[in-house]
Amino acid sequence: MSEDDTLEAIRERKREQIRERVETETQESPSEPVAVDSRAEFSAAVDSHDVVLVDFYADWCGPCQMLEPVVESIAADTRATVTKVDVDANQALASEFGVQGVPTLLLFVDGEPVERLVGMQQKSQLRALVEAYS
Repeated sequence: MSEDDTLEAIRERKREQIRERVETETQESPSEPVAVDSRAEFSAAVDSHDVVLVDFYADWCGPCQMLEPVVESIAADTRATVTKVDVDANQALASEFGVQGVPTLLLFVDGEPVERLVGMQQKSQLRALVEAYS
C-alpha cells in the first residue's frame, strides 16, 4: 500500500467518524426544556426530533408552576425533547392547537400529535407515556 493510499484510508476513517458523531449529536435531545417563541421554532423542534413533549403554559398559572419540575425531569431523564410555549406570548400557536386551558401538554411523535393532557400530571404517569413512544 502506497503512502497516498494510506493517507486516503485515514481520511476516509476520519470522515466516517465525523459523520457518526454529527448523526449522534443531532439525534440527542436537550436535557432541559427549550423555550419556543414562534411557529418556526415550534416546527423546527417538532420536525427535528422523534418524540417531543410540548408544554403550553402561562406564568400566572399555579398548576403550570407545579408542573414545571415534572417537565424538567422528563427533559432530563427521557429521550424526548421538551419544549415550553407561553400561551400569553404565543396566542396564535396555542389557538392553532386548540389549547383552551393551561397547562396543556401535547406529545408529538414523528411530527404528528398523538396525545393531549390537560392539567397537572404525575411525574410517573407522564414519564410512562413519553417512554411508551420513545
